[in-house]
Amino acid sequence: MNIRELLWAAARSEEQRALPILSFPAAQKMNVTVEQLVKDAELMAQAMEIVSKETPTLASVSLMDLSVEAEAFGASVRFTADEVPAVVGQLVSDEDEAEALEVPSLEKGRALTCVEAVRLAKTRITDKPVLAGMIGPYSLAGRLMDVTEIMYICFDEPETVHIVLDKATQYLIQYGQAMKDAGADGIMMAEPLAGILSPDMAEEFSVPYVKRIVEALQDENFSVLYHNCGNSVLSMLETIFSQGAAAYHFGNAIDMEKVMQAAPADVLCMGNIDPAGQLANGTPETVTAATKELLAKCGCYKNFVPSSGCDIPAHAKWENLNAFFRALEN
Repeated sequence: MNIRELLWAAARSEEQRALPILSFPAAQKMNVTVEQLVKDAELMAQAMEIVSKETPTLASVSLMDLSVEAEAFGASVRFTADEVPAVVGQLVSDEDEAEALEVPSLEKGRALTCVEAVRLAKTRITDKPVLAGMIGPYSLAGRLMDVTEIMYICFDEPETVHIVLDKATQYLIQYGQAMKDAGADGIMMAEPLAGILSPDMAEEFSVPYVKRIVEALQDENFSVLYHNCGNSVLSMLETIFSQGAAAYHFGNAIDMEKVMQAAPADVLCMGNIDPAGQLANGTPETVTAATKELLAKCGCYKNFVPSSGCDIPAHAKWENLNAFFRALEN
């Protein structure tokens, strides 16, 4: 169940095995809405179990719902039947509000629901690791301060952003530890908002806080996998790789081959079939072609594991998902 060892074994093997960020499409087989799924631990665990049983994925990944942590802080969240929940509004706009922001307990919002889902899934999925989903520190700060406004505040009032980042990091360590205690074998931490920063800004506003989380949670039996689907990733790879995560997962906005060309041989990288354009809205034929193209470019690297570029939408066609796995097997 050591996800780091499993991923490295898969990368070095002649057989191609994948770890897509796949959970929400299980709602189709369960005949439930996304809103029902994100509010019920039992349903979440069932979704993880379905994906685990019906696909040869390397690990089971819990729902990548990046509204959970912001909701715990008091942010407003919009729920809809068919879409992943979205944070709306701005909770923190200045230094006074940043100072007044309280680090919430896990009893706030849906955090303990997600922890319970991982605990339940871990009791049922016995043949592969279970990964919890969690947002990254700068991406959480952006949801608390508004994803556009935080960019201006970084320039005008950087200390205000650092206050929020420190509190976000405190909470994420607490949340990640709860997932670890519930039996998770690792965490997939999504830090997409950092992917639009310059390397220097990422070095200031994301990297130190990611490192704090990795150092607090990661050990020989528990891994942090870092996800960034931003389009500026290629310019900050050296900075990203300095964070100490067990693996790095990249989105389809960038050329995965260029990532592999730049990645040191001892750094494990994952990606990056388009989850919306291909897995959700493509056809089995286009998914097969895209997967073969990815393998032609990156399959020769012994530090590469195929994956989706990001979280796969709930409406993704199962025939496309099956085509992805078949293309890898073939």
